[in-house]
Amino acid sequence: MDKDKNHKDKKMDHSKMDHSKMNEDNIDHSKMEDPKSDDHSKMDHSKMDHSKMKHDHGSIPMGMAGHDHHKMMIADFRKRFWVTLVLTIPILFFSPMIQDFFGYEFLLPGNQYILFALSSVVYFYGGWPFLTGFWSEVKKGAPGMMTLIAMAISVAYFYSSATVFGLQGVDFFWELATLIAIMLVGHWIEMKSVLGASKALQLLVSMMPAEAHRVKGDTIEDISLEDLLKDDVILVKPGEKVPADGIIIEGSSYLNESMLTGESKPVKKEEKDKVIGGSVNGNGSIKVKVEHTGKDSYLNKVITMVEEAQKTKSKMQNLSDRAAKWLTYIALSIGFGTLAVWLILGFPFVYALERMVTVMVIACPHALGLAIPLVVAISTAVSAQNGLLIRNRTAFEESRKISTLLFDKTGTLTKGDFGVTRIESVDKKYSSDEVLRLASALEQSSEHPIAVGIIKKVKEDKVAIPNPENFNAITGKGVEANVEGKQVKVVSPGYLRDEKITIPEDAYSDAAETVVFVLIEGALAGYIALADEIRLESAEAIRVFKENNIKVLMATGDNEKTAKAVSDKLGLDGYYAEVLPHQKVEIVKELQGKGEFVAMTGDGVNDAPALAQANVGIAVGSGTDVAAETADIILVNSNPQDIANLILFGKATYNKMIQNLIWATGYNVVAIPLAAGVLYSSGFVLGPAVGAVFMSLSTIIVAINAQLLKRKIGKK
Repeated sequence: MDKDKNHKDKKMDHSKMDHSKMNEDNIDHSKMEDPKSDDHSKMDHSKMDHSKMKHDHGSIPMGMAGHDHHKMMIADFRKRFWVTLVLTIPILFFSPMIQDFFGYEFLLPGNQYILFALSSVVYFYGGWPFLTGFWSEVKKGAPGMMTLIAMAISVAYFYSSATVFGLQGVDFFWELATLIAIMLVGHWIEMKSVLGASKALQLLVSMMPAEAHRVKGDTIEDISLEDLLKDDVILVKPGEKVPADGIIIEGSSYLNESMLTGESKPVKKEEKDKVIGGSVNGNGSIKVKVEHTGKDSYLNKVITMVEEAQKTKSKMQNLSDRAAKWLTYIALSIGFGTLAVWLILGFPFVYALERMVTVMVIACPHALGLAIPLVVAISTAVSAQNGLLIRNRTAFEESRKISTLLFDKTGTLTKGDFGVTRIESVDKKYSSDEVLRLASALEQSSEHPIAVGIIKKVKEDKVAIPNPENFNAITGKGVEANVEGKQVKVVSPGYLRDEKITIPEDAYSDAAETVVFVLIEGALAGYIALADEIRLESAEAIRVFKENNIKVLMATGDNEKTAKAVSDKLGLDGYYAEVLPHQKVEIVKELQGKGEFVAMTGDGVNDAPALAQANVGIAVGSGTDVAAETADIILVNSNPQDIANLILFGKATYNKMIQNLIWATGYNVVAIPLAAGVLYSSGFVLGPAVGAVFMSLSTIIVAINAQLLKRKIGKK
């Protein structure tokens, strides 16, 4: 397709990473290593220092301090809320205005002083985050929600305190307490709904081992990573993570680089081949000459890119802040305007002041503090039930704008592991099931990725695996053994070419497949094709995206043939093959430079920088912790079709937020002019108690409307 051609013209140079030694002609069963011998989930990042790759309890990793600060702020808001709530109950009970409204009377001796004392604690303790937030916004010259809240609670507190000590008028202590309590719980909910992105950096750093085995002559010494120097020789034992970038000078092994490069096959590495720090060694020991350590390492560059992209994204403003900014200007203007007008009209200062206070207090609606957090909390919970975990609410809201989806292939559009795709018999004496059964006898003790795929298929079909005799490895070509009295060989295409055996024309139906051939008594009996299988849901998901005018592209670390085969099979708009992590970021930036609103979907460390750079980063739940912590949204069920749901959820959530902001602020259109006294000549002035009813009604409407979102999304 033409678009494929355009994208292929832009494909990136992956020559520095040699994956060629894992082709079908080089299947060496004599050196069968375990590509999955390390458990990536058991990451210890408690001792990591990002700047030096240092494992020291005394050091603080980059981003870790911010994450701890985030948790401390959540705990602080929670504590202040509960203290405020406990004090608000007696304030409400002993408030004369509340007693008049509900028709009861219960006043203690010195009632107003008790209210003043309790409200002072609420104002200075419960309101402290808003007062300090107000000062911060003022210094930045950007008034927002904190300014609006601080203004309302300060006017209510100081005016009410003045009425206790002689000023004629009614107090707003109950209004002060409830406003602070609701704003505290709103901010608490909001902060809990957004996780700290710094976890991604911790998880990236944790991919490096704590120590390295340095070779000094005939001795081997264990040293910490920060003591490792360029040109040092290190030993990497089976199952260990490679401590640093370098070149193999002795030994060979299969290395699992999928978390770093996106290459689905464990890659065979021999002398003079490069290895990347953080990749996982198979069952062969290798000696590596160190090329890059610390800040110069490949993994560290990935960390830096993630951090930079996250910092850029964190500057976005949210809807409630913008609404609060305008409400602040309106409240201040109308409030002081009200005071001035009533004084000009010759009314007493005390009366004019009460009008101004009423206007400014009700201008900060309780509902505004809940409008966004309630929707966020509900959409987060309901979306999780539908297979979506929301980490960044702004990106979730903006998912409605997605115009281009950039997919990683391995583990996203495909399953991420090798599976048997075809079993064919070319000899009538043997069925395809028999070909698989006999081949499994030779592969059962191997950890080679192809052998693992074959054994997985046998176990799925519940086939009994026979025992082999006289097992022998055919160097570089395959394996052979006697099985049930027959000589059986499982070999590569290269073996067939060497033995002048004709390869069946239909053996290669898909460029993405790897094929091994089964010979029985020297004659070709059949062949088994394996591939990183495409997810069943991928084709349907891509059809839905195209129906919604969303372009679908793929960027993968896999080779050109595999990428093209997957692209053609799924009907993508284009693809990029053999790309490295920093190149994926460049692809995202290039698309954004063309005005596209880009969503990136991936599952590995190689995707982390691009996930962070994209307008919306979507991680597949079956992938790595690093990808999940870097992304804005996680597909719990690893189903590409859930991305379509994501876009629908994003639209519904955004609409609810707009509706709630309208409900939360809309009553001001009526309440503020009435409180200011525009109908005074008609004999009506909105009093504080009636204003409170308006405010409560707005809060109730916002809460109900947020619940309707649950019903709407639940039906999708």
